[in-house]
Amino acid sequence: MKLIMLDTETTGLSPAKGDRMVEIGAIKMDGRKILSGKKGVFHHYINPDRDIPPHVTRIHGIDNARVSNFPRFGDIAHLFLEFIEGATLVIHNATFDLNFIMHELHLNQFPNIDEVPVIDTLALARKKHPNQKNNLDALCDRYSIERDHRELHGALLDSKLLAQVYLSLSEGEPLSLSQPASNFVQL
Repeated sequence: MKLIMLDTETTGLSPAKGDRMVEIGAIKMDGRKILSGKKGVFHHYINPDRDIPPHVTRIHGIDNARVSNFPRFGDIAHLFLEFIEGATLVIHNATFDLNFIMHELHLNQFPNIDEVPVIDTLALARKKHPNQKNNLDALCDRYSIERDHRELHGALLDSKLLAQVYLSLSEGEPLSLSQPASNFVQL
């Protein structure tokens, strides 16, 4: 099973209210090995064509000036679709990221990814650790995953942390609890 750890950073919480992606990061795993280089990493900053609120910039450090000269999602969507082809996506809080990705694909007239299999590590963590904090930071702490170098959220950095969390959650066995992406979308 080809796995891709994926994360996004956005201008806010709701694509339905006009929020957009400002960064997308994904890394491939081959078995239990995290791949690197061009074939193993997909990372782009994205011009959202709207202002990034200051309170959001404090979360991920991405401001308007930083992304003003980067491509729009429509310019890189075909590269994203090629990168994820034939893979299962592993996303922490899949509903959030998939809503943004599906919204951007729709806006830019690209095919949806409704049938792409997705594993939501937040749902897995909630089953494994009920009544506990299960955000990415809490899981890193629980599984002794080094994150001192993480000062702000970042899509690529968080994808790398997610890979380690996934490996810890799966305890040496691949998890096959995937669902189609369409099960997570709430546009």
